[in-house]
Amino acid sequence: MNKTVVIIPTYNEAHNIGRLIDILLSLEIGVDVLIVDDGSPDGTANQVKKKMEQHEERIHLLERSGKLGLGTAYVAGFKYALERDYIYICEMDADFSHNPEDIPRLIETVKSGEADIAVGSRYSNGISIVNWPLSRLILSYGANLYARFITGLPIKDTTAGFKCIHRNVIDTIDLDKISSNGYAFQIEIHFRAWKAGFDLKEVSIIFKEREEGVSKMSRSIVREAVWKVWSLKFRSLVGSL
Repeated sequence: MNKTVVIIPTYNEAHNIGRLIDILLSLEIGVDVLIVDDGSPDGTANQVKKKMEQHEERIHLLERSGKLGLGTAYVAGFKYALERDYIYICEMDADFSHNPEDIPRLIETVKSGEADIAVGSRYSNGISIVNWPLSRLILSYGANLYARFITGLPIKDTTAGFKCIHRNVIDTIDLDKISSNGYAFQIEIHFRAWKAGFDLKEVSIIFKEREEGVSKMSRSIVREAVWKVWSLKFRSLVGSL
């Protein structure tokens, strides 16, 4: 078994997941893949199972009964990874907005001891985003400025969902206390890790708009992120994080 696992939450990603798995398994660094599928009606899980027939030891699948949210999907994936003694635990999207070829750089940053969390950042070297409409870019950039201002996080891309985390971080965080989803989940992971004394380092990436399917962005995700940063800040101040 490899020491690294890449966790990929999915919902209706049948057109992407097979190709993404192939690329990840071909990386020289050697990674396993864990798909957490929320009952995709398009047959995403079936596509994963076909790949598992060829690479049973390197591909894992958690099937959930419905669309339960990004945060709970990652928490389930983290617990699965800890139970199986993975050391380097990565997050990424299934839609090719994150380039799988960047995974080795994220892993090496953590493996070398430079950081406990390597964050694939869209904003650490200017703005590295392709094919987003201006309104979406303004929303994302503004949300990150807002989150940094309230929380004090020492990274520019607080909402990044592309990262490598050392298992020590996840071992330290009480996963059962995490209640957020969407962008708020990523902010919460970064904030809890930082407050626990772990080092975060941004690794510049180029982020592309998804190639297939539709965005999972919604107003409720934005609203949750707006209020969550205040909750995290307040709870850290009173010692109840």
